Amino acid sequence: MNPYKIAILGPIPRDHITTSRGQVIEKYGCVTHPTIGLARLLEGKGIVTPITHTTQQDEPGIRQLLGAYANIDLSGIYTYHNQGDVVRLRFLDQNNRIEKQTGFMPPIAPADVQPFLDYDAFVCVPISDYEVPLQTLQYIKAQAKPDAVILFDAHGPTTTVTTTGDRLRRFWVERDLWLPYIDVLKMNIEEAGCSWFKAEYNLDELDKEHQELSEDAMAAFADHVLQQGVKALYITLDARGCMLYTRQADRLQALFIPSVRVEEVIDTTGCGDSFAGGLAFGLLEDRQTYERAAWYANALGARRTQGTTFEVFWPLGPTQDLIRRNYGAHIRV
Repeated sequence: MNPYKIAILGPIPRDHITTSRGQVIEKYGCVTHPTIGLARLLEGKGIVTPITHTTQQDEPGIRQLLGAYANIDLSGIYTYHNQGDVVRLRFLDQNNRIEKQTGFMPPIAPADVQPFLDYDAFVCVPISDYEVPLQTLQYIKAQAKPDAVILFDAHGPTTTVTTTGDRLRRFWVERDLWLPYIDVLKMNIEEAGCSWFKAEYNLDELDKEHQELSEDAMAAFADHVLQQGVKALYITLDARGCMLYTRQADRLQALFIPSVRVEEVIDTTGCGDSFAGGLAFGLLEDRQTYERAAWYANALGARRTQGTTFEVFWPLGPTQDLIRRNYGAHIRV
């Protein structure tokens, strides 16, 4: 069997993080989490290629970090624009944070993806609305292998950056233009609320903090998404787990999948990105094993919380043991 090949599209920001406990962490983020998590799972089975833009200043550190893993291909790290993301995160609690962005990578263009069109999966983890544009998804859908999986994280199109560097929520108003080019859509509960909205609001509604979707509203949103061509929708529910929505026999199917339990949460930065990487791994051998993919996603997300370094990620064997301990010794992983 040929080795699996997964591309990760998105930024590698230089992150300055202040945790809710006041600990200060400086590291490269976003794409590094699913890239290293997948590299551990794919040892002896495949390669991972981050596709990103960064600065000439940050390139040596990024290459040193990712080059420590033999199955990470660094040929998709571009510096010809000499631009990259720089982000400051201050966590108010485990799930809420204030974000400032002072550096900006250029969008990932079709030409950046062209050398990797024979890959099995394309995991798009933008953190802002410009980083993985629609035209790039359209190009992948048209030019990649017919069975390649396009997995997209809605964190990007539901986040914008102001001229003062504030990173703010935005409605994904152009959502339906994107959905036909996405196979698997992943988002958290707040991002779902930014993706399913009224035709018109009154001022009092818009002045309030945007509300999470109810269970019925999530189901209505999921049904709409899946009718646009998306094959599976995952909505993460913070520490509780995630909802998986699919369509079978032309009917909406909803499944709650509890999280992988952890004793203590140390650092949640990159959990969503790690979750996306786990989904891609779980779908490699069977493109429709959506519940199984969520087990791997929850496992990588849980492991991400267990420290401030990338040593939190485990190889395939221990990760599968973790999944069996949480979901049952009888399951096929």
